[in-house]
Amino acid sequence: MTSGPASESREGERRLAPVKREPAAIVIARRLTEAVMDGTLAPGRQLGEVELAAQLGVSRGPLREAMQRLVQQGILRSEPHRGVFVVELSDDDVTDIYLARTAIEAAACRIVIRHHPQRTAARLATAHRAMAAAARQGDPAALAAADMELHQILIAESGSPRLARMADTLFVETRMCLSALTVTYSAPTDLVAEHAAIIEALREGDEKLLIELLDEHMQDALRRLVPVDGMQACGLPGTPQDRPA
Repeated sequence: MTSGPASESREGERRLAPVKREPAAIVIARRLTEAVMDGTLAPGRQLGEVELAAQLGVSRGPLREAMQRLVQQGILRSEPHRGVFVVELSDDDVTDIYLARTAIEAAACRIVIRHHPQRTAARLATAHRAMAAAARQGDPAALAAADMELHQILIAESGSPRLARMADTLFVETRMCLSALTVTYSAPTDLVAEHAAIIEALREGDEKLLIELLDEHMQDALRRLVPVDGMQACGLPGTPQDRPA
């Protein structure tokens, strides 16, 4: 058994550990997820097994298994006698995604601020510098990528495998609508400032302020993504001036 990239044989000779091979279905599921996130597989699109298998150069068995995995995660939907489709996110779906993300990321904040706030703040600051650079360069794709990386780091730093599992699908769903969010930001510097304030609250160990800033950050995203009427129906604040121009 090996415990790292290298181990010692009986003669004391150091050997490389074997490369871990992932099941084909997992690799295919990851490729499909990436295609959904970047819009290659658009919302509502029907996925044909024959076409996808040919494009990916795989057999239909592991492809079918990969698609079923994504159906279970809610990234794809299966309709009897019709086929498998990429999910389409309604206003209610987007609201639910951000409500769930708020709860999960708030839990992560409470963990990291009590155990290793400075280490986490330092890791978040690295992603934040990339976000600030993307904002200065007017690069919405890089801005969105740095934004997601920052939130993924927060979850990873919590060390909770259950929070990580719940967050994975939410991050995919967020990426599906994040392009709309970056388009409606009239000033990307606002997004950069919001994250800077969150990192500073973490660095200062102010848990109450940290949770408040995270909650406002998520609500701000919703105000830019979801019509005001939809937010009010879900009990969330929203006024006409909050809506993007």
